[in-house]
Amino acid sequence: MEVSEMRERWTLAEGMCPHRLVLEHVTSRWGVLVLDALLDRSYRFSELRRHIAAVAKVSEKMLTQTLQTLERDGFVHRDAQPVIPPRVDYSLTPLGREAAERVRSLAHWTGLRMEEVQRAREAYDEAKAARQV
Repeated sequence: MEVSEMRERWTLAEGMCPHRLVLEHVTSRWGVLVLDALLDRSYRFSELRRHIAAVAKVSEKMLTQTLQTLERDGFVHRDAQPVIPPRVDYSLTPLGREAAERVRSLAHWTGLRMEEVQRAREAYDEAKAARQV
């Protein structure tokens, strides 16, 4: 099979699997942090950015894009109140709460199993280095 044919099949397969794109949104670097934060409470944009900044530095642009993507997918609710100064609150929808609970569970499991993962990585690296000698 030629490379171009493989790419075409891959593109077709991706087009038939929209759930894969949603999974990427939910499990992206910023998607995980946003969902996890909003699982505890609603946030204004600046509050959410500060909360996430305690873990990782996120640009305003990336946070905005992530929130828009999660809102489009039906996970995040954006409540813009017509006051001066403008007030926008972000919270989870019921679908978003369900996704966030699963993401948090996976993140917790990862933390519990990190030592095993590290041992597996070290064993892999040692075996690979031995094969290259």
